[in-house]
Amino acid sequence: MTAPDPDPRPIDHLPARGRSDAVALADRAGALDFAGLEGAVGRIALALRRTGLAPGDRVASWLPKTRLASLLPLAAARAGLIHVPVNPVLKRAQLAHILAHSGAALLVSQPPRLQSLEAGDVPDGCRAVAEDALDADDVMPPSRADTGDLAAILYTSGSTGRPKGVMLSHANLWLGAISVAHYLRLTPEDRVLGLLPFSFDYGQNQLFSTWAAGGRVVPFDYLLPRDVVRAVERHAITTLAGVPPLWVQLLEVDWPIPVAATLKRLTNSGGALTPRLVRALRGRFPNAALYPMYGLTEAFRSTYLAPELVDDHPDAMGRAVPFAEVMVLRPDGSRAAAGEAGELVHAGPLVAQGYWRDPQRTAERFRPAPDHAESGGMAVWSGDTVVAGADGLLRFVGRADEMIKSAGTRISPTEIEEAVLAGGDVLEAAAFGIPDDRLGQAIVVVARADGDTGQVEAVLRQRLRTELPSFMQPARYVWLDALPRNANGKLDRARLKAEVTP
Repeated sequence: MTAPDPDPRPIDHLPARGRSDAVALADRAGALDFAGLEGAVGRIALALRRTGLAPGDRVASWLPKTRLASLLPLAAARAGLIHVPVNPVLKRAQLAHILAHSGAALLVSQPPRLQSLEAGDVPDGCRAVAEDALDADDVMPPSRADTGDLAAILYTSGSTGRPKGVMLSHANLWLGAISVAHYLRLTPEDRVLGLLPFSFDYGQNQLFSTWAAGGRVVPFDYLLPRDVVRAVERHAITTLAGVPPLWVQLLEVDWPIPVAATLKRLTNSGGALTPRLVRALRGRFPNAALYPMYGLTEAFRSTYLAPELVDDHPDAMGRAVPFAEVMVLRPDGSRAAAGEAGELVHAGPLVAQGYWRDPQRTAERFRPAPDHAESGGMAVWSGDTVVAGADGLLRFVGRADEMIKSAGTRISPTEIEEAVLAGGDVLEAAAFGIPDDRLGQAIVVVARADGDTGQVEAVLRQRLRTELPSFMQPARYVWLDALPRNANGKLDRARLKAEVTP
């Protein structure tokens, strides 16, 4: 492969990458070629500006995979706005936090969703409009934005506290698209089924990288795994992206041999594939190249394992993706030797601009790249411990923070604990992720109750079903008369986790 073009452009220039009469998007509204994609982006951009928004304003979207949801990341950028996509499965409380924290000036959603909101959910200074209101009779031409300008804020949970907004520039998004299109070897003939949420950097990049290669995206919201099989057959899909729990589900349904044979590429992120899962995927989809990948929203993507190495090295994270510099560093900042565990640090133009309105956590995670790094500027410390082998491949050792990763989603234990305690009948609580074959990690809450634990748990489960999305629901509660504390008077989380982990 030739080296990818490292010259970034404004992200809204992507439609120009495809042949004008080739299909760029196929959804329930029909097929849209690249010329139509360009026109639709221009009309939505103009409609956004006509709402009175000023350059730099944040526009939030709370949508399933509608056509507008697919085009808004480009249209907002063209209008000089900053897009804040909100996962459509989030509930009112999570939406309200993101709107308030981002300072969104506009919320775009569907009428039923907007009607479900209550007073105070949409903060003062933010207007809510239905998605069908965003259209214009003319188009806004491609932007001349500086590629360092902020284009999007993606909210992801931190190890403590509320979700934090990762700031991404035009260059971050553009180079991420080119990088992935290059190492996945995407072509104009590829048809990518968009299963992942567009609020997830992995899901949003499926749009950008496919269009960068001139290929077709089929956005798809599914209810059951067999729906995915039908979509692959109906649209002659060549590429599927998923997280480990999704692969487990897809392997449990029947795949007609001709349908499985149409897939030529499978990509995985959001959690490591086990050797057993690798073998199962290779057996079920024999014509598909398997790409295990590792990344973090703060740096988009760090590594991928080339398909030809997967069978012999199923435990490896691989090597750096194009435009990324990854280093394994000791606590003093020096490079770890081969075989020596250290923290994974990511430098280069894919590194995000920090956390929105959070200088303290930005300073903790983002620091100037070490003097020995090839890339200048800022680097991001991942908090993950890895080892670089003599073969040059990176391997994951463990996560330094306390994040729970369930069903491919990073979840803050603090957010779970706050929700558990909000009802007043639980006095203390600590949430943990424990190994689970289907979910990667299942959520377990250790708590002390005020009253009969059976009654408290029944009420608690009912309440959380209305307040938290399904992927944040605790699988099990462990009730104790007293929770252990450390010498500082804080809950002894290490001891609690050891007690509930098999």
